[in-house]
Amino acid sequence: MTFRTFLILIAAGGSAALLLGAFGFQYIGEMPPCKMCYWQRYPHAAAVGIGALAILIPGAFFPYLGALAALATSTIGAYHAGVEQGWWEGPSACTSGSITGLTPDQLMEQIMAAPMVRCDEIPWEMFGLSMAGWNAVISAGLMLIWIAAARQRR
Repeated sequence: MTFRTFLILIAAGGSAALLLGAFGFQYIGEMPPCKMCYWQRYPHAAAVGIGALAILIPGAFFPYLGALAALATSTIGAYHAGVEQGWWEGPSACTSGSITGLTPDQLMEQIMAAPMVRCDEIPWEMFGLSMAGWNAVISAGLMLIWIAAARQRR
């Protein structure tokens, strides 16, 4: 096994592990994902497939594509973590709007239209980082591994 292949296996395996962790939280931990959580999963799934192609097909294209997938999920994770912390507003489809100045009927309408799982609530955290924050940090590391793999000669 070449060092390039080893790096690709680590990077794609890292995405697979993060996906398995997300499914574990969802199905074993009974923490259903919000809309932004799902958005973070798609690039990880792509990275796993890209990893298989990168091992089979020489060149830097697929490892750089894997780095792009890792960057995408890291960016979404950082954005989601910021929404959870209240640093900025998230998509109106999965966060709560202000209730200031609402009539009781308007408030009830907002409550009834609210999503089941909100993107601006932190369901779990460790060392001050939410799942979205951890995804951002770990995925940034995976991006660096993908880039290292792209720069390796076969």
